[in-house]
Amino acid sequence: MNHFSFLQRSDRKALVVILVILLMAFVAFMFIEDNSSESVIRNQDSTFVTSEQYASKDKRNDSYTYYNEEKKKAELFPFDPNTADSTELLRLGLSPRLVLNIYKYRHNGGIFRQPSDFARIYGLTAGQYKTLKPYIRISDDYRPASEIYANEIDKDIVVRDTTRYPLKLKQGEKIDLNTADTTLLKRVPGIGSAFARQIEYRRKKLGGFYSTSQLMEITGFPEESLSYFTISSPVKQKLKINKATLSELTRHPYIGFYQAKTIIDHRRLHGPIKSLDDLKLYKDFPPEVIERLKHYVDY
Repeated sequence: MNHFSFLQRSDRKALVVILVILLMAFVAFMFIEDNSSESVIRNQDSTFVTSEQYASKDKRNDSYTYYNEEKKKAELFPFDPNTADSTELLRLGLSPRLVLNIYKYRHNGGIFRQPSDFARIYGLTAGQYKTLKPYIRISDDYRPASEIYANEIDKDIVVRDTTRYPLKLKQGEKIDLNTADTTLLKRVPGIGSAFARQIEYRRKKLGGFYSTSQLMEITGFPEESLSYFTISSPVKQKLKINKATLSELTRHPYIGFYQAKTIIDHRRLHGPIKSLDDLKLYKDFPPEVIERLKHYVDY
């Protein structure tokens, strides 16, 4: 208190006001804490009851703690799981989560082709499937076509039997390797659809064949089939070796990248190529390469 007397009058007044405010705040806090013990709880009818009233009422009934929703009874009726909408699926007693799984299955391309496919839906219980199985109706549009049109397919196979298995050439018969289409190529013994397509593809890339032995460059080609081929027409398309670009040169099956680059460099340093003999001095052009290329280049 001795220190209090040394303060100026204005400071003493300010200190007193602060102490009064603190005292009032303490009293108010104690009053609020006493009243908070009697908590107020809102029930479902939007009325207010005290905690004691709530506790006593909760002993009588649980209307304030639980809400019992009356479940809708499931309706059983014929349905197609491929086309049924959410309203129909919910009427059948399926939960919203199961309905969502069915929609996801159909959205990802899933099709119910038979009733047992419906059992694959994630979350569907065995009891639910047994209940719904008698009511599942799969439209013919979603059934396997082989089940519906099996008889027609068998008839079609019989009618087209001669085209599926073409008559093969007899010994001594020959076809032109540069003009035969895939249908005629498949008549050669040992040649099926795969080899016929490869022959046609390689003939197009080369511009034509100059020898039947070139067919042996196709992996696995049956050597016994060579005797059924002949070449009566020349190579139709040749490569302009002095005008072709690097890309055009490398597209030819018999010219690799380094060989094409050598041709480009030779033309740049020595001028146009007059004969393939001009390339004999390069290591990338051994005699066998020169022999093959001479049938396909023009100057």
